Amino acid sequence: MFFRDIVGQQEIKEQLINSVKKGIVPHARLLCGPEGVGKFSLAIAYAQYLNCLDPQENEPCGKCASCLKYRHLAHPDLHFVFPVIKKDKKEICDDYIADFRTFVASHTYFNISQWLAYLGAENAQGMIYTRESEEIIRKLSLKIYEAKYRVMIIWLPERMNEACANKLLKIIEEPYDNTVFLLVSNSPDQIITTIQSRCQRVNIHNVAKEDITKALQSEYNIQPEDALSVAHIANGSYLKAIETISLNEEHKFFFNLFVTMMRSSYARSIKDIKSIANEIASVGRERQKNFLVYCQRMIREYFVSNLHQPEMVYLKQDEANFGVRFAPFINERNIIDFTDELALAERHIEQNVNAKMVFFDLCLKITMLLKR
Repeated sequence: MFFRDIVGQQEIKEQLINSVKKGIVPHARLLCGPEGVGKFSLAIAYAQYLNCLDPQENEPCGKCASCLKYRHLAHPDLHFVFPVIKKDKKEICDDYIADFRTFVASHTYFNISQWLAYLGAENAQGMIYTRESEEIIRKLSLKIYEAKYRVMIIWLPERMNEACANKLLKIIEEPYDNTVFLLVSNSPDQIITTIQSRCQRVNIHNVAKEDITKALQSEYNIQPEDALSVAHIANGSYLKAIETISLNEEHKFFFNLFVTMMRSSYARSIKDIKSIANEIASVGRERQKNFLVYCQRMIREYFVSNLHQPEMVYLKQDEANFGVRFAPFINERNIIDFTDELALAERHIEQNVNAKMVFFDLCLKITMLLKR
């Protein structure tokens, strides 16, 4: 992985590169920021640069023995910890490492939903389980094979089991020689505070609109005005920009579900409400949570669209078309309760409450909110 493969984030790239040049290598860094801005790829590029045998001015050489192994994410001193599912007696990262390498090799930008879908997780929610702490200790107890630094990249430490997190804390408090931890997080506030306090925090912000526009034109050969429109909708997430131009099926699925749910609730049709609740409940819990996040975004966008400030609205064309008639129903009398109910439903799904009950109850509440 090269720094040039990551869209934008020039300031962060320079910060990481200069720290290596100056010999300043913290034993634990927390790379945190929104989804889809390149945090994981930055971690790999930094690790590769750190161990490159012939580093260039702003990039690893890409040719030395270390870089060639990093290209396949198979360097013996590079370790990964990431959310997995319990399946066929598998529950540690090494059980899935071949799948993870293949997945990452084909996705510079990705999220947890895509990874779990790749695994065929269905209703399972990805976690870093307690047993992983034993694997971390085992790997760190081994002698460094050939690299200057042993690197352990922990993707989404906020999904780490509490017992595992506490053991990780002890390891970070008493670090092994020449060992670097890179924690990559979307929600750093969900990581135990003692781990946060022992890491050097690197805040990675949204990708600049100009950088997204330029990258889309270069990578996907689309017209400047189309690239600018997509960059506006992406709102700083290059992953979202990719999904937008791909017109991915997930967006169509979520949009159609949203429209059906709102129409059924407005019509107060118990039969249709039950049907849509059952349909949503039939997909995996990760997709259910993502759908609820999508609903929260849509409600916010429709409320903002009523303010007649188009530069503040991030809607795709099909969403905007539906909003012509639907947006007036989202107003100052119901916007707060709408977002609260959707967030509550998301928490209930996270807590494994019966999905049919959650979505049926949500639709009933929406019938009342739409009448305000």
